[in-house]
Amino acid sequence: MKRTTLSLIAGTTALAAVTGFAALTAPSASGSGAAKPAARLPVEQTRLLCPEPSTSDIADTTYTSFTPVAQGTDGGGKAELVAAGEQSGDASGSSQSGKDGKSGKSKKKSDAPTVTPKAPGTPVTGDGSGSDTPALIGTATGRFAPGWTVQETTQVAAGTGRGLLGTNCTAPDTEFWFPGASTAASRTDYVHLTNPDDSAAVVDIELYGKDGNLKSVVGEGITVQPHSTEPVLLSTLSAAKENDLTVHVSVRSGRVAAAVLALDDKLGGDWLPASTDPASSLVLPGIPKDATDVRLIAFAPGDADADLKVRLASPSGQITPAGNETLHVKGGMTTAVDLGPLTRGEAGSLVLSAGDTPVPVVAALRVVRGKGDKQESAFIPATAPVGTRASVADNSAKGSTLALTAVGGSATVKVTASAGSEGGTAATKEFTIKGGTTQNVAAPVPSGLKGTYALTVEPVSGGPVHAARILQTTMEGVPAFTVQTLPDDRGTVAVPQADEDLSVLLKK
Repeated sequence: MKRTTLSLIAGTTALAAVTGFAALTAPSASGSGAAKPAARLPVEQTRLLCPEPSTSDIADTTYTSFTPVAQGTDGGGKAELVAAGEQSGDASGSSQSGKDGKSGKSKKKSDAPTVTPKAPGTPVTGDGSGSDTPALIGTATGRFAPGWTVQETTQVAAGTGRGLLGTNCTAPDTEFWFPGASTAASRTDYVHLTNPDDSAAVVDIELYGKDGNLKSVVGEGITVQPHSTEPVLLSTLSAAKENDLTVHVSVRSGRVAAAVLALDDKLGGDWLPASTDPASSLVLPGIPKDATDVRLIAFAPGDADADLKVRLASPSGQITPAGNETLHVKGGMTTAVDLGPLTRGEAGSLVLSAGDTPVPVVAALRVVRGKGDKQESAFIPATAPVGTRASVADNSAKGSTLALTAVGGSATVKVTASAGSEGGTAATKEFTIKGGTTQNVAAPVPSGLKGTYALTVEPVSGGPVHAARILQTTMEGVPAFTVQTLPDDRGTVAVPQADEDLSVLLKK
């Protein structure tokens, strides 16, 4: 998932093509010849992929598209979502078979919701219903590209996985880690693979349980046809019944977007997003203050064991959970621990830090709200900090909570509420988060709000900030909810300074 070197080479090549002959200026010791720092410019294109939202015939899904207003963009461009399969010219609804015998599904254009924003700064929504709503492939260009986000939110009133399910549509990549999946009898988990490109992608899926890799050839060499999607049922990859699994998706050729749909017979369901890249210290923000059970699932890629310190960042500071001060994760094995009602009525985020010998890990939380037969679950993956800016769409005046965590020093952030999808004026507030704490802040709401709105978080000063948004509603007495983290939106890219230097033609 790290492409810094390739991006730099590609950026330099593109600059050379535009300017004719480009020479990167090396820094001199002093004086006017010193190289200028790379400029950060808005990206010109963003790709996002939304998985098939549900297998339920009674599912209702809302898509919300939003681009924050950015400086330095021109007046052109657009953002659109089309059904997987449509771009390949196959709108007949026919299936394409992959190597593993599963079908690469394509849907008719009429099944896809219409989501067409008119300008940055105002969200736009579209709806789908039932199990026929297709996976969507999205492209934003020009002024719609920097920071583009699409939220997929689904309500399922009954059945396996009932509740509120939400996910941010994600960019394609070549590697994903999903700690928190399961093949237990009560669970029905799918990994959704969506290919946005013109050539087929070849994907391997590996499962890791408490004793290591669950050997299976079925997950090897899965072909995802161009502009199509492959939902793969995890229980078809292994006969083992594991309560806690880590799913590793790696792409041999091409690229895909991947997400895990986790459906439980009793605890509802939600999307399990990918954890951030393996690291020796991780932050999992946005645990609801009324969580009745929190389960931590961690995995250490490779052979080395990891010893982690476990802390809860609360409104008053970092707290050590009683009886769970540390976590030992064996190399190549999935480890899970029940932390119980960890937050006890206060905002909280889990912080994992390295012991004496740092070892990279991935991690996620399964969080439960409610009691008895009125329970609902959601997942919180370890996530990167906000960075420069991050946005999340589909917020309402009631039922949306923004959690901000400053793990190191104190930090000040600016939070902007966009105009409403059907009316309202944007509003902005600044918040200061003390180091080592998590705060559920009273995020601004657009004045005269109609419809839903987006929240944009931008650090102003201080240390790094991690953020998450919690959506909550009540469905037949069930406290339904979903959590989305807010990593950096990658809306800008560093472009190195380059000057024309025709003398390079004379050099041997």
